[in-house]
Amino acid sequence: MMDILLFSLHLIVAFGLLNVWLIRAKKSTPYRGGTAHSMREEFAVYGLPPIFMYLIGTLKVLIAISLLLGLWFPSFTMPAALTLIFLMLGAFSMHLKVKDPFVKALPSLLMLAMAIGIVALTHFTQ
Repeated sequence: MMDILLFSLHLIVAFGLLNVWLIRAKKSTPYRGGTAHSMREEFAVYGLPPIFMYLIGTLKVLIAISLLLGLWFPSFTMPAALTLIFLMLGAFSMHLKVKDPFVKALPSLLMLAMAIGIVALTHFTQ
């Protein structure tokens, strides 16, 4: 049962990250910080330079790929999930910084919880 949950979390997190960063980056969503309508605008709302968007986006796509690879090569999983935890804490703190309503921060908290779940399940199933 734990293997199925871990497998599911890998897929949900990986495809969620790829969706946000490769498909929806230029689209408006109800979860963007402040009044932003794109990823670029969102990073500007947070007061971050454009290079941060590219750096974080690259990291998140690499994390997604690593989680998918982790299904066959488990050594990829833990570094990817731990890095994602760090990034999701940063994402949540940015929502707090701009005083977003809780609903805008919810995806970052859910992704944080799933990354913690991956770490815990990976640790306990080894």
